[in-house]
Amino acid sequence: MGAVESRLAELGIQIPEVVPPVAAYVPAVIDGDHVYTAGQLPMVSGALPATGKVGDGHGLVPPADAKEYARISALNALAAAKSVLGSLDRVTRIVKVVGFVASDPSFTGQPGVINGASEVLGEIFGDAGVHARSAVGVSVLPLDAPVEVELILAFV
Repeated sequence: MGAVESRLAELGIQIPEVVPPVAAYVPAVIDGDHVYTAGQLPMVSGALPATGKVGDGHGLVPPADAKEYARISALNALAAAKSVLGSLDRVTRIVKVVGFVASDPSFTGQPGVINGASEVLGEIFGDAGVHARSAVGVSVLPLDAPVEVELILAFV
């Protein structure tokens, strides 16, 4: 078992199965020494745990829940990367995280939500998990998901 797999076991984190694409794309591609993942939704066992916009009001997805969904989305992105790499032990750096948050018009806490993805990547990869990032509020995401995360990873 390699270092990343050992760290995942230590943290009690299981990388899920790759989420099947919901349209005409593949979950991840390799170009040179980088893996680019498609945007990953917080699918769990083939379903979204919540739908709708993120915000602080009635009927909205609470930001704390959305942060957990960003974490799940990042793990789904790692599953996509693993599907083309064979092992996450080949990852040398998380280069960039792009996170989208389906936001109520008054919600401005997108960075806090996407911290769910950034924090789990740091837990798993340590210094190699420190990355550049964008956290973007959008009006709607596929399947009415509250968050979506994509990764760019360097590997050997």
